[in-house]
Amino acid sequence: MNDITPFRVDIPQADLDDLRDRLRRTRWARQLPGGGWRRGVPVDYLRELAAYWADGFDWRAQEARLNAFPQFTTEIDGQRVHFLHVRSPEPGALPLILTHSWPSSVAEFLELAGPLADPRAHGLDPAVAFHVVAPSLPGFGFSPFPEPADERPWSVARVARVWAELMARLGYERYGAHGNDAGALVTPQLAALDSEHVAGAHITAGLGIPTGDPAELAGATEEERAELEAATAWMGQGSGYGPYLAARPQTLAHGFADSPVAQLAYLVERYKEFDGWPEETPAEPIPRDLLLTNASLYWLTGTGGSSSWTYYEGAAGLPVDQTAVPTGVSHGGPAAFARIAGRKNTLTHWGGRHSPSHMVAMAVPGDVVADLRTFFGSLPLK
Repeated sequence: MNDITPFRVDIPQADLDDLRDRLRRTRWARQLPGGGWRRGVPVDYLRELAAYWADGFDWRAQEARLNAFPQFTTEIDGQRVHFLHVRSPEPGALPLILTHSWPSSVAEFLELAGPLADPRAHGLDPAVAFHVVAPSLPGFGFSPFPEPADERPWSVARVARVWAELMARLGYERYGAHGNDAGALVTPQLAALDSEHVAGAHITAGLGIPTGDPAELAGATEEERAELEAATAWMGQGSGYGPYLAARPQTLAHGFADSPVAQLAYLVERYKEFDGWPEETPAEPIPRDLLLTNASLYWLTGTGGSSSWTYYEGAAGLPVDQTAVPTGVSHGGPAAFARIAGRKNTLTHWGGRHSPSHMVAMAVPGDVVADLRTFFGSLPLK
């Protein structure tokens, strides 16, 4: 059960032909009154994006990008785990496990793996380098749930235990961890669980968001209070997808499995909702081909429904606080958040960076690479 098996992405041509055929034969909905994005993804926008997916998007090129990195699978806790494992040529490189977002995939890290593992080849100082391990979360992409599905609930803690076992199985005694969104939940949980081996935990955001506890605002200036209020004003104003996923994920799964346009609409709405795109600006803040690579991975692996376990298993929320290992945050928002986060975390780095997208590594990969190098480069790793 400890076997690690080499893996390559090789989607059958028949599956790609079926995808294009379904896209071309889509039965389109009528546009509802109200226009724009207020009623959901506009028909004209989605038709144009689906047409490009069918006749302009080159899956084989994206497949080759994935296959440029060594990939493997192994079974842990009854679950097949797919992962990229890119070893650095630099002596003393730190192993680093990257955990992707929801609704996303390991494609999130296509622009990160190279500069992190081989900084010299990308014009960066080779003194800070990483052996990159990027797993597909259970139920996502090439880590599909077994059939019949494991009835034991998945949780962030269970994923963290699987990640700790994966790093041990790869022979890594000391390693760092990074994550965004769902990955930002797994990463501090992994640090708390495996603090003997985790050198530092780096996330993009999620710490320091006020929870309503009056103690969090003790000593805050009026300016800080206004800053916090402005930064959190958007919370709780979304489409309500979270409660629905928590209660009825199987219902949505039928549409995801049968219609690539249903899957695509759901993904692009999440990205827009998370990012707060203006109604007048429907263009994606991430490259269109990368968006469609992600949509293709969900469709071609049939994991649109199973990926929502982060909601129906109650795993969605905010990252846990932990003081077991140093914490770094790259896109954490106002400094007032850092003050709150620092009370319950060993916070050694707070990057004041801005991203145009919640899918940070897909929108501004260079910023994430730079912040990871800054944070881990500052830690005593021995």
